[in-house]
Amino acid sequence: MLGEWFTRSDYWFARVVFQRGLAAIYLVGFLTAARQGLALLGEHGLTPIPTFLRRVSFRRAPSVFKLYYSDRMFVAVAWTGLAASAALVAGVGDLVPVWGAVLLWSVPWALYLSIVNVGHVWYGFGWEALLLETGFLAIFLGNERVGPPALLFWLVRWLLFRVEFGAGLIKLRGDRCWRDLSCLRYHYETQPMPGPLSWFFHRLPDPVHRVEVAANHAAQLIAPLALFAPQPVAGGAAAFMILTQLWLVFSGNFSWLNWLTIVLALPVAAGALGSGIDPAPSPPPGPGPAWYQVLVLAVFALIAALSYRPARNLTVRRQLMNHSFDSLHLVNTYGAFGRINRQRFEVVIEGTDDADVTAETRWREYGFKGKPGDPRRLPRQFAPYHLRLDWMMWFAGISPHYAEPWMRVLLTKLLADDRRVLRLLGTNPFPDAPPRYVRALLYRYEFTAWPELRRTGAWWRRDLFSEFARPMSLSPNEPSSAGRAAAGPDGVTGR
Repeated sequence: MLGEWFTRSDYWFARVVFQRGLAAIYLVGFLTAARQGLALLGEHGLTPIPTFLRRVSFRRAPSVFKLYYSDRMFVAVAWTGLAASAALVAGVGDLVPVWGAVLLWSVPWALYLSIVNVGHVWYGFGWEALLLETGFLAIFLGNERVGPPALLFWLVRWLLFRVEFGAGLIKLRGDRCWRDLSCLRYHYETQPMPGPLSWFFHRLPDPVHRVEVAANHAAQLIAPLALFAPQPVAGGAAAFMILTQLWLVFSGNFSWLNWLTIVLALPVAAGALGSGIDPAPSPPPGPGPAWYQVLVLAVFALIAALSYRPARNLTVRRQLMNHSFDSLHLVNTYGAFGRINRQRFEVVIEGTDDADVTAETRWREYGFKGKPGDPRRLPRQFAPYHLRLDWMMWFAGISPHYAEPWMRVLLTKLLADDRRVLRLLGTNPFPDAPPRYVRALLYRYEFTAWPELRRTGAWWRRDLFSEFARPMSLSPNEPSSAGRAAAGPDGVTGR
């Protein structure tokens, strides 16, 4: 129907790498939902889905859960999505007719969309929309029975451009430390969830930090413009982006954001290597049946039309960050760290089994899996797995406003010894019986220096800043049972 221009045989390897990588990220996303979803969003979770569904229309948040919700159904959706993702990782999408591949790729997209649209604060991160936008394009990329559709790979470039260029503009228009090249003096220490190498990145000399910021600007403000140049220029720009994303992978925990950006860049980078690495059959398959070609053209036209608002957003001074313009998250805006915190504040939750709260009360601290707690504990690597509660605790440290929908419920469930919630934590200091009281304190954290680390073995130094939530108990007769959030630290920037 459309001839050779419709397909590009040199995208054969790029499609394989792109699809397998995306399917692996889908798998991690569904695994996160299966393991954490009920504690966060279940009928008895911190922010229950049924309560959310009563307030939101299907048009605003399309989801299979709008038709019916139960905890069993949520688990079934998560594990079905995981199974479909695993099948795609294994290459099942290439074993079925092209219409079967379209349907198979539609399954994880529709199921993950259903979770995101009822995910409330726990799914308000930019990489959720990025996974859905990327996943929508993947539905129509076909399989080995048809040639790779070149039009859709141009949409992949357009998406990669918006991810990187949007993030670069957010920084340039935001905090002045991005303009004077000083932001990385603070970023590694104050980022949401440091990794095992973050302490070492933080201690790099200041001139190195300035070079890092300059390289970041080159990767996000210059290299994206080269994505639309001929090869090998476009591939070289994509390869440079991949290197900067790997730098972020090693220096922190940003869920699957960096890995998904790498997956988007791989087809462009692979194109620079030419057809020599493409194991395309000879003769290569044609563009596929007429219905498939029409479908690809329709998708291209749809995304092109929906791109007007995200493209315009790049040109305005008050640029939106991580914003979806439609409930299906088909074309979105992206960006991160327009403002950099100069200090790190952490909410530390403690409990006691003492009968009364006095100045002599012995409090024991709950440990989280990823977020800083015990100063002697080296931060761990979890990404691309996403610890949703740990991330929201970071936001709570910035401002109590972020914790209003769920913090009091969290403390109440710790008092009730809720096993689902406790599984979200790293350590439970009350393994035999729940505490009588719980409270939350706000600490200021900073990385130790080399001499202190060698002397004490502590990676962090922390100082008490304020009370975050007063001691509370399940007993209605206790005078301190009305826990409330304290005022947050002044001058700390938000999400």
